[in-house]
Amino acid sequence: MLTVIDEYSRECLAIVTKRKLKSGDVLEALENLFIDRGMPDHIRSDNGAEFTAIAVREWLGKMEVKPTYIEPGSPWENGYNESFNGKLRDELLDRELFDTLHEAQVLIERWRVHYNTKRPHSSLGYRPPAPQTILPKPCVMPYATLESPHMVANALKPNQ
Repeated sequence: MLTVIDEYSRECLAIVTKRKLKSGDVLEALENLFIDRGMPDHIRSDNGAEFTAIAVREWLGKMEVKPTYIEPGSPWENGYNESFNGKLRDELLDRELFDTLHEAQVLIERWRVHYNTKRPHSSLGYRPPAPQTILPKPCVMPYATLESPHMVANALKPNQ
């Protein structure tokens, strides 16, 4: 799995779920995110082969996005992502048995949306990173009195 987290908002931007990830999968995910979200200044990642591949480094160079790699054996340098991965594991992966790759992709995406839009985050004041917009319910009155605009206008005139 490839997880992409916005370090500022803590929103999970993508989870790419495949049996094996290659540099092309990373490039496709980043390309889609750059189109949807704009270009970041840098991308922090571990030193996995899919991130350090020449194709990925060259593409990031063309996009003028700086790659920032964490030191091997130093997961604290990528703390937001490590924390997210722990929550994903605790709240979903350790509780499910996936029969197919497609089932895993659907359930993981459903969890990602829940994580972003509904799940409270203590580091964000117990709010989700990307809450859904909720429109207020219309005001329901037990009864209403309707008056013509002429009567309302006369009521608003100063006493004569």
